[in-house]
Amino acid sequence: MTVRRVVPNLHSEDPGKNGEFYSLLGLDEVMDLGWIRTLASPSNPTAQLSVVTGDATAPVHPHLSVEVDDVDAVYETVRKSGAEIVHPLQDEEWGVRRFFVRDPDGRVVNVLGHR
Repeated sequence: MTVRRVVPNLHSEDPGKNGEFYSLLGLDEVMDLGWIRTLASPSNPTAQLSVVTGDATAPVHPHLSVEVDDVDAVYETVRKSGAEIVHPLQDEEWGVRRFFVRDPDGRVVNVLGHR
């Protein structure tokens, strides 16, 4: 398994305001789905953070996202470990395949791969 990036997901009621703030630190908007906005460094595109108001298809919003090269293999490994799957493995309309798992301290991790 290869990890492609790890992105913190900051909860906010006003992603636009946060986007403006983080642009002061040199981050540019690279994605805006309305409920989630991702900002990245122009010189290092994998240096990212996302600002979320909620989640479009899941009952909770994740604290962080981990993009991997084979999400199905990671899902099987996590499932076999007995870790709590919070949101099932599924394809999303915005082009990712993902699931959510709870870490030992209760944080929700979005594990995803792009199709």
